Amino acid sequence: MDIVEKRPVIAIVDDDREVSETLSALLEESGFEPIVCASIAEFTDLGDPPPVDLALIDLRLRGESGLTLAVRLGERYSLPVVMLTGVGDEIDKIIGLETGADDYLMKPFNPRELIARIRAVLRRYGHGVNSTLSTSEQTVTFGDKCMDFQTKQLLDVSGHEIPLTNGEYLLLEYFVRNPSRVISRPELLSELGSNMERYVDRTIDVLILRLRRKIEVVPSSPVHLQTRRSQGYFFKLTAI
Repeated sequence: MDIVEKRPVIAIVDDDREVSETLSALLEESGFEPIVCASIAEFTDLGDPPPVDLALIDLRLRGESGLTLAVRLGERYSLPVVMLTGVGDEIDKIIGLETGADDYLMKPFNPRELIARIRAVLRRYGHGVNSTLSTSEQTVTFGDKCMDFQTKQLLDVSGHEIPLTNGEYLLLEYFVRNPSRVISRPELLSELGSNMERYVDRTIDVLILRLRRKIEVVPSSPVHLQTRRSQGYFFKLTAI
């Protein structure tokens, strides 16, 4: 008997009717079930927790900030968030990644790229795509730290959570899932979903610096998260 997989439900939080209708049609054609919300209040009315698999949020909502909603979702739920905006300065990009957004796309965007980004984010949350880890392997230990992929937490040797921002967690998870190989900056930016046209080095460098302070005994002499000059980064699970 064939199993029919449920279509992922995507909430579109955008007060531009024309944009919402275009996004809704695009998502439906791509195998998703869209729900349009013209405001944060309309999204909130969907329920607690919201019955959606991902929220597609416009950063510049009329009279309110989509960033506020992204922060709230990040604090209360394990709900993927992709942000859309016509503003492309460095501050917005870093804020978007550090306060709850899983990806960030500037308007006008390529429809095919948006769908690819949404699918990539859903994969990271285990929607419809097999993880590189087996279903029984939901934790990975390196040094005296432990990554718990089910709860999306980094734990110390005593089992206490080491707080990570959203961007830090995404980057560390990618390193842990892809150990013992050189990973380039473009690959990391693609995984984070950040715009690669500008500020690539600074965005990655800020996150790498913060991660080393949290996972390395001596951040200036990293054992796990190493730099490969002119190549990228190399993550070692076991210190030798």
